Amino acid sequence: MTRVAGIDCGTNSIRLLVADVHPETGDLVELDRRMTIVRLGQGVDKTGRLAPEALERTFAACREYAGIIRDLGAERLRFVATSASRDAENREDFVNGVVEILGVEPEVITGDQEAAFSFTGATGELHGMETYLVVDIGGGSTEFVTGNRHVEAARSVDVGCVRLTERHVRHDPPTAEEADAIRADVRAALDLAAETVPITSAGTLVGLAGSVTTVAAIALGLTEYDSTKIHHARISAGQIAEVTERLLSSTHAERAAIPVIHPGRVDVIIAGALVLREIVERVGAHEVVVSEHDILDGIALSVA
Repeated sequence: MTRVAGIDCGTNSIRLLVADVHPETGDLVELDRRMTIVRLGQGVDKTGRLAPEALERTFAACREYAGIIRDLGAERLRFVATSASRDAENREDFVNGVVEILGVEPEVITGDQEAAFSFTGATGELHGMETYLVVDIGGGSTEFVTGNRHVEAARSVDVGCVRLTERHVRHDPPTAEEADAIRADVRAALDLAAETVPITSAGTLVGLAGSVTTVAAIALGLTEYDSTKIHHARISAGQIAEVTERLLSSTHAERAAIPVIHPGRVDVIIAGALVLREIVERVGAHEVVVSEHDILDGIALSVA
């Protein structure tokens, strides 16, 4: 077994996984997994630049993670950065800060690379023979990947919970017009994804990342977030629609009072739920299999 660390830095959150991985079998024993909401993508859709305060929040999390990696004795580290840092004019400020703190350069990966990591992480424990459609709803982008044991087709599109919230939402809760604008963006993105990925032909829809797991936790009626109950839970299309409607009519204070919604997701979970609902309806899926294992697990496996 090789002790490795993987960091996934997205538009909304930065996450760390330290694990022992068997390089041949891909077996993974998790030692530490954590997430910090840093909102690195704050304002990027509008300004094209990473905000100084967003960079500092991200660097503070990196300093914390550096201590954990050192204490657990990880032999190798891979730092992957996704949508926000792909889009930013001043991404060199981000790269230089990460190198100074962690000693490795963040790999600003393409959407297709992001999709491949997500697929590997999400399907490693699923041993069915059917084709999977893996959907990773992030802060700035959403990845669509189909395949069985290997990726057959992938597409990243620029709809995510942070990007859509910043682009369209001005009221709390969103007006009907704002919700419709989000839906319109998602539907256009689904048209783009369908040009590359056969999104309606997969046997099983697998959903990843915080928007999906949060909707699942609400649908399951959990009073506290429990990843063991969420991982591989099957959430019906009806439950997703019901949770989305509930969120659409709720105020910020009402959403903040739902214990399974992370404080950093309270303002963006409505957009995330709308993305998920639109995907389910377009795909024609009766349910979503929720996975807690995602791009982060794919990164750790790639290190080993």
